[in-house]
Amino acid sequence: MEDYFFEQIFKNPQQQPNIPPNVVISLWAERLIQVLFPENAPKAFSSVEEVKEYIKVLELELYDIISVSCKLKNSECKNAAGQFFAELPELYRVLNTDIVAIYEGDPAAQSRFEVIRTYPGFYAICFYRIAHTLFNFGIPLVPRILTEYAHSKTGIDIHPAASIGEYFHIDHGTGIVIGETSTIGRYVKLYQGVTLGALSVKKTLAGSKRHPTVEDRVVIYSGATILGGETVIGHDSIIGGNVWLTESIPAFSTAYHSPIVTIRNHKETS
Repeated sequence: MEDYFFEQIFKNPQQQPNIPPNVVISLWAERLIQVLFPENAPKAFSSVEEVKEYIKVLELELYDIISVSCKLKNSECKNAAGQFFAELPELYRVLNTDIVAIYEGDPAAQSRFEVIRTYPGFYAICFYRIAHTLFNFGIPLVPRILTEYAHSKTGIDIHPAASIGEYFHIDHGTGIVIGETSTIGRYVKLYQGVTLGALSVKKTLAGSKRHPTVEDRVVIYSGATILGGETVIGHDSIIGGNVWLTESIPAFSTAYHSPIVTIRNHKETS
């Protein structure tokens, strides 16, 4: 093989050589979730002081991750890590609203413990809310690494820049896609296979509002596809399964389609 080929392999990783592997960044988030929700922790904390010390360690680790992943001054990295952990009580409060939404919205959920330990929707929401908070502080790359890790584990793809309100419920979740400029209100429930996407993927549209707005108390059933930055789903609406929408609908709407289903006795058809 030509030397040029080997030189390219050698040079490419050197462009940003200090960024920790994705798994290291993701494990930091896993451990943070375990602090917030000890139901997921391998062992219980013995005191409040132990929790405080552990959080200090996580803050230092976040500073290390940011300082080698971003083109920021050390003081800015330290400030960003501090700001994130100052937001931790609010992050914890909002995540608890998501637990309430999932538990109260799913008859199969037997307890809060079950939601935290077994629901892929809650797992993906945890990673999204951590990533979104980091994104709001201007941290590049790390938020996307976190949400893509959750995507790989759950099949739920939420861009960290998307704006999602409290009491968010993802049921089942596999195949859900929530695009970068999506806006989702409070008390929204999504089932598997829902796509909140863009009408066009032209690179020239980067930075524009390309994904839909879903207002409060909307339920979107499995397989529904809603596209476009100007598309608004009015509050208290229901979107049926496999619906395709590229235009806005008013509040209190029900959108559905009526496929023709034919049922025959197989003995007669044979």
